[in-house]
Amino acid sequence: MSENNFSINRRSSVGVRVGSIMLGGGAPVVVQSMTNTDTVDEVATVEQVAQLARAGSELVRITVNSMEAAKAVAGIRARLDEMGCHVPLVGDFHFNGHKLLTSYPECAKALAKFRINPGNVGHGKKRDEQFATLIETACKYDKPVRIGVNWGSLDPEMLARIMDENAASSNPQDAKYVMREALIASALESAAKAEEIGLNRNKIVLSCKVSGVQDLIMVYRDLAARCDYALHLGLTEAGMGSKGIVASTAALAILLQEGIGDTIRISLTPEPGGSRSREVIVAQEILQTMGLRAFVPLVAACPGCGRTTSTYFQELAESIQAYVRDEMIVWRGQYDGVENMTLAVMGCVVNGPGESKHANIGISLPGSGETPVAPVFVDGQKTVTLKGDNIANEFRAIVDQYVSEKYPRKVV
Repeated sequence: MSENNFSINRRSSVGVRVGSIMLGGGAPVVVQSMTNTDTVDEVATVEQVAQLARAGSELVRITVNSMEAAKAVAGIRARLDEMGCHVPLVGDFHFNGHKLLTSYPECAKALAKFRINPGNVGHGKKRDEQFATLIETACKYDKPVRIGVNWGSLDPEMLARIMDENAASSNPQDAKYVMREALIASALESAAKAEEIGLNRNKIVLSCKVSGVQDLIMVYRDLAARCDYALHLGLTEAGMGSKGIVASTAALAILLQEGIGDTIRISLTPEPGGSRSREVIVAQEILQTMGLRAFVPLVAACPGCGRTTSTYFQELAESIQAYVRDEMIVWRGQYDGVENMTLAVMGCVVNGPGESKHANIGISLPGSGETPVAPVFVDGQKTVTLKGDNIANEFRAIVDQYVSEKYPRKVV
């Protein structure tokens, strides 16, 4: 339910427990991410997993692609637990997962979920045997599985079969339709095989990821209508920077608005030196701005215009946003409901006072030619006027005081 009192009717799906996290079954949409470290490097992987968890990733996936990586998983789990980071780990398997999971049982035990791609588990008879081994291992250790089909790695035999069926049809469809149908068929047929082998429906998550916005929307609408498995959403190879953010938001927002999706990942390519946690923040912001979940206090800020020739309000808005995100790590453990707080940092008298009154805490900075004072509003009431060179620190102190006074402390 959002603050505007509208609701999104979520698609009904079977709930899947991944460690301490519930996917589907009416649970809130879960944010997840993936490391880009070499899993063999335990120290680097632990550091990045912890960073992603602090940013708000509720599940973290790691690559398990070699014997050395499989050997490292249990140590990674132990190191994380020692530092108090209990985020569930998902193992990402391609090509040789059947060998790694059976050869290294400690790896299988340490992971909270397995991710497998039916297009990358072998061909012909070997595919069936190796897929069965993966599913049997999941059953043995009571682990859920994401059956993740990707546009770029479809099972060629299935694709050929569907292409032949389409060609023989009295009303053949275009190539893109065939590809979409092959994705969905691969996911659903693999899920059916997993159930035949013994994996319960409440241990299965499906995904059908592509890199085109319209294709993703059409695939998931169809997939959602044809099953009740929990669904993982994500635009694969979304790209870098604004392109990746815009494309992911355009696709996922439409599906989420239609109630489709139980967990999401924003697959951003980090810019050189950029933080991996950026994709976590984007995922949270999509869910929060849509009114589906709340993670951190939202900061409203005007874009600036000729009335605001100073960049001070931009700098203050940026610093406040960074401040509340950093402080939220502490506040989350101490107070209930802080994530619902709203802040406003406005740059002139046109919309400044009005917007500030609508936020829990708002500040209206002076624009060009205006009196050099900044009124602060708390829950709609003007409480103080700031001026001078210490406005940023004074405003942060007001935020801290509001949090400590307005939100109930958690019982430890």
